[in-house]
Parts: sequence; C-alpha cells; structure tokens
Amino acid sequence: MAEKNSYRVIAIDGPAASGKSSVARELARRLGFVYVNSGAMYRAVTWAVLNRGIEPQNKEAITRFITNVNLDGIFIEREFHLLIDNVDLTSHLHEEQVNAEVSRVSTVVEVRNRLVQRMRDSAEDHDLIIEGRDIGSVVFPETPYKFYIDASPDVRARRRAAQGQRDQIAQRDLADSSRAASPLVVAKDAQVIDTSDMSIYEVVDEIVKCLFAKGFSDLAS
Repeated sequence: MAEKNSYRVIAIDGPAASGKSSVARELARRLGFVYVNSGAMYRAVTWAVLNRGIEPQNKEAITRFITNVNLDGIFIEREFHLLIDNVDLTSHLHEEQVNAEVSRVSTVVEVRNRLVQRMRDSAEDHDLIIEGRDIGSVVFPETPYKFYIDASPDVRARRRAAQGQRDQIAQRDLADSSRAASPLVVAKDAQVIDTSDMSIYEVVDEIVKCLFAKGFSDLAS
C-alpha cells in the first residue's frame, strides 16, 4: 500500500528571535516549498480566544473553544494562513495582548493537539518548510530534515526590539522550555546552527549544504 504522505517536510525549530522565521521563509522561496509558521497559528488562536472574552488562564474554556471552532487554511503566495471560522487573522498576530498571552494559551493541550493535526494535514498535499518550537521533536519527528536555529540572548533581544516587539526573551524562553505540553527542545537528530554572526542567506546556504549531505535532491536553482 502506498504511503499516506510522500511529501517532504523540513523542520526549523528555535527560540524566539533566533532568526528561524526569516530563514524558513527564504529557504522555502529557494526550494519552492510551502512555508508554514506554526507560531502564527498559535497567535491566531490566542487572538480568537481573547476576542471571545475567554480568560487566558481558563484552560477549560479554551479547550471547549478549540474543540468546537472550525480550523481551515489557505495558501497565499505559498505561505499557509490559518483560518478560524473562515477568518484570516494575520493582521492581528502581533498585537500587544497576543504577545502577552500566546505562551499561556499555547500550553493548553487540546490547542496543541488540534494545531499539530492541522500541520500534519498540510503535509499530505505539499512539501513544507515549517518552523516553530517542537516541529522536529513532536509534530514531524520522522522527518530526516531537522534544524535548530539559535543565537545568543543579546542578539535575539536586539532582533526582537528591531521588530517592535516588547516581550522579554528570557521570559519567553522559560515559558517555552518549561511547559508540560511539547516544550522547546533540540531534537536529538537536529543540526544546530548559531545565527548570531550570520546573515539569513548564509544560514540558508548552510542548511542547503546539510540537506545535500543528507541526500536531499531536486533543489531549486
């Protein structure tokens, strides 16, 4: 019987402001893959939760919400956008309230379960570059193409400030690495790349070299 999923997945994990989003986008462009930002999906759910007046510490109410809401997706210029009850919330993803509460909403087990399944469903139809914090360890542990993008705390703080974001890197790191559901970890077979002194294009070049070494083929020119 044929395998259910013959599409390739490249997992890009790392902490906040490590550069993984920029790297994943450029890598997707170079390879012609679809880009999926898992963090944007959690941010969309967080905004929807808050917009419905649900307290972010109320895990039972969040579980009821995520169990009953319709989750779908569209691809805009080869980038996945999560639709919540048929609404694209991209314009709300970096609002202050979302920055403050996304780590808490993301700890709700059913939120993670539904979004993980949504990501896996996307891989049934497309080659994916997907970035987040547990992609190689939890969402697609079977993919041979795993990368962990990191940078020093000072560099990440400067990058975050340059993006106009005010959330504290140390607090985000603690929340992401200590949560019970799918904590931020380096997958045991992931290639770790420190981007502190590298440009986006240098990081992508390094990933492409690693992909070749792993037997990856059909790279776009």
